Amino acid sequence: MTKHRHVVALNTGGGDCPGLNAVIRAIVKRARIYHDWKIIGIEDSFDGLINDKMRVRELTRSSVAGALTRGGTLLGSTNRGNPFNVGGQDLSERVADRLRALGCEGLIALGGDGSMTICHELSQKTGLKVIGVPKTIDNDLKGTDITFGFNSAVEFATMAVDRLHTTAESHDRIMVVEVMGRDAGYIALHAGVAGGADAILIPEIPFDLHLVAGKILERQQMGRYFSIVVVAEGAHAAGGGQLHDNLSGAKKRLGGIGRYVAEQLHEITGIDARDTVLGHLQRGGVPTAFDRILASRLGNHAVDLVERGDWNRLVVMRNDTVDSIPLADAVGGTRSVALDHDLVATARGLGISFGDEV
Repeated sequence: MTKHRHVVALNTGGGDCPGLNAVIRAIVKRARIYHDWKIIGIEDSFDGLINDKMRVRELTRSSVAGALTRGGTLLGSTNRGNPFNVGGQDLSERVADRLRALGCEGLIALGGDGSMTICHELSQKTGLKVIGVPKTIDNDLKGTDITFGFNSAVEFATMAVDRLHTTAESHDRIMVVEVMGRDAGYIALHAGVAGGADAILIPEIPFDLHLVAGKILERQQMGRYFSIVVVAEGAHAAGGGQLHDNLSGAKKRLGGIGRYVAEQLHEITGIDARDTVLGHLQRGGVPTAFDRILASRLGNHAVDLVERGDWNRLVVMRNDTVDSIPLADAVGGTRSVALDHDLVATARGLGISFGDEV
C-alpha cells in the first residue's frame, strides 16, 4: 500500500461560480506532481460527510483533466450544508471523525463567508485543521482584495449591459439591469462603470429615485432618449428596506428591486421602462482568463500552506500578491464597497448617478 506524505480532504461550499474547478485542478496537480499527496474530494460541501452514507472519492490528475475551463464544481456544492444544524442536530463531530477515519490531516475548503465561518467553528470545536480559499462572485469576503468568480460575473453582467444599450436606444427606453451581490455592490459598481450605465444603485448608498429620474430627464434634454440603470439586488431606497422575492415556502432571498426601480422610474418620468434580472446566469459558464489565473494561484498557495503545516488560515490576494491570514480574521461579517472607493469617485466623475446627489 502506498504511503502518502499527506492525505488532505477538499470540498466546495456555497453557491457555485466560475473558477472552482480551476482551484481544484491546481491543488490536485501541485499536490500530486510535487508532493505525492493523496487528495480526497468530499461531494456536495459537508453533506458528503454528514449523510449516513459518505460520498467521497480520491482526486487524481486524470480526475481534473479539462477542469480549467469548466464552470461549476466537479465535487458539487450546496449553500445549506451546515454540520452544526442538520435538522436541529449538531453533527460537527461526525464530520471531524469521518475525516480522521479517512486518514485526512486536514481540509482545504473553497467557499465564501458562510463556508469560512463553518470551517472556523469546526476548527475551534473539533480541532479540525482547515485551509480556506476565498470564493464568491459577490467579492464580499473579508481579508482579501478579490475572490475568484467575481471577474467572471462582472464580465457577463457587462456583456448584458452592452446588449441592452442597443435595444434601449432603439426604443427610447429606460433599461434596468438587476445583478447579484447580496449586501455588497461590487458587481453592480464594476459592471455599471464598464458598461457605461447612467445610474448605479448599490446597497451601500441608499437611493432617491427622484434624483435618478432627474438624471434621466437631463439626458433627454441633451437628446439622449434612453438610459441604463444597473441595480444590485440588495440596493434599497433611503429610509426603506431591501426587497425580497420568495417562492412559496422558500428561504428568504433578495429580489424584486429591478422591477420596483423600473416601475417607479416610469411613473416619475413617463418614459417606458423595462427590467432584466440576470440572476444565476452570472454564476454559470466558463471562467475568464483572469479568474483561471487567480484560482490557480490561490490553489497553489493552499498546498504550500499545508506543506508548511500552516493551518487554519485563509489564502488571500493583497496588492496582487498571494498571501494568507488567520481564518478567524475572515469571519464575523462581510466586506462592502467603501464610500470613498476610487471607483465610486470615478463613476461620479463620469456623471453616473448613485441616487444620492444633492
